[in-house]
Amino acid sequence: VQLQAFGGGLVQPGGSLRLSCAASGSIRSIGDMGWYRQAPGKQRELVASITPSGATNYEDYVKGRGTISRDNAKNAVYLQMNNLKPEDTAVYFCNADIKTVFNYAINYWGKGTLVTVSS
Repeated sequence: VQLQAFGGGLVQPGGSLRLSCAASGSIRSIGDMGWYRQAPGKQRELVASITPSGATNYEDYVKGRGTISRDNAKNAVYLQMNNLKPEDTAVYFCNADIKTVFNYAINYWGKGTLVTVSS
């Protein structure tokens, strides 16, 4: 099973970005999915999460600026970020609770995609 995240890049302050992440492999089902980020010199932190039924949770610093969504048919999760700030600069990681076809329940991490907010 793999998680592949993409969509990062250089964005000007106030700009927007949409991150995507797709899971592939021997997947039976996917539970909660989420986005985390890690800024230079800081610990990895939660950005937002979403349950299989679409219930969402956002950290305070992203409320009103970010939207997490998922497409269960595509095993994908997305993060739309608006009004980006320099402090949003970080490597963004997707995360998912996946049950494999062999009935192993494992928490998977994608490799991360770099978002740089700078003028």
